[in-house]
Amino acid sequence: MPATAGVPSTTATSLTSLGTGAPPGAHGVLGYTTRIPGTASLLNALRWNKEVDPTVWQARPTAFSRLAAAGVRTTVVNKREFEGSGLTVASCRGAEFVGVDRSGERIVAVREAAGTAPSLTYSYDGDLDWTGHRYGVDSEQWQAQLSMTDLAAERLREDLPDDVRLLVVADHGMVDVGPDDRTDLDQVPELQDGLALVAGEARFRHLYCRSGAVEDVVATWQAVLGDHALVLTREEAVGRGWFGAVLPGLEQRLGEVVVACRGTHAVLSTSTFPLEGRLVGMHGSLTPVEMRIPVLIA
Repeated sequence: MPATAGVPSTTATSLTSLGTGAPPGAHGVLGYTTRIPGTASLLNALRWNKEVDPTVWQARPTAFSRLAAAGVRTTVVNKREFEGSGLTVASCRGAEFVGVDRSGERIVAVREAAGTAPSLTYSYDGDLDWTGHRYGVDSEQWQAQLSMTDLAAERLREDLPDDVRLLVVADHGMVDVGPDDRTDLDQVPELQDGLALVAGEARFRHLYCRSGAVEDVVATWQAVLGDHALVLTREEAVGRGWFGAVLPGLEQRLGEVVVACRGTHAVLSTSTFPLEGRLVGMHGSLTPVEMRIPVLIA
């Protein structure tokens, strides 16, 4: 049974939608990196910034907190390093956190948490995503990791009581971006004209413009990228419903210009985001491969 990820199709945005039951425009985690309004700084939603309170940035009660208030035991089973992180607080607060670092730990922790009724237990496994970024989704490594992930899900199903349902869902898809399908804006000076900050990620860019530069930025990026990307103003993207209904005040987190790459193209900024140049698999944009996600119930 397929479902559709939100926009952008990226981990922090999708996990916050999963944890809150709200679209990106309502919860406010609108990309991998976005500008902190009123500043010249970016919020990295995976690593977070200490000066940003996650309960303010994402102020909605999570589904976990609402269920806990209704008497449901809610548990998050995730890597120990994620306990208390900004993204965990933004997306999963209200649940008991159980730290695990190995698949065996995860299986036992989920089984124990699910032994209470009623309960909701959430667990995240990022190994398949990491492998795709490093080697690409067409690689033998990714195929092998997919098999391992599938086996882990089967083993978990075997360990769970019969009256417990297991739901497996992805946060996004991924495309492989070859070396000839990349535009590095650091190598194209005209793409830097009128920009104050570049954010998002290589498949979905937020562009924050200097005063009065939006029209020129749109025209330049459209001319340079052509059919490789859809370049819209913030208002156009919001009007198309990309982020769901955007709550008042949250629109300032979006770039004045947003760039959604088509096909398998990517727009890098190797000086600002040097890691991007080393990735093979990428995501974030609107293609079906990135947005259509499986939902498996066992």
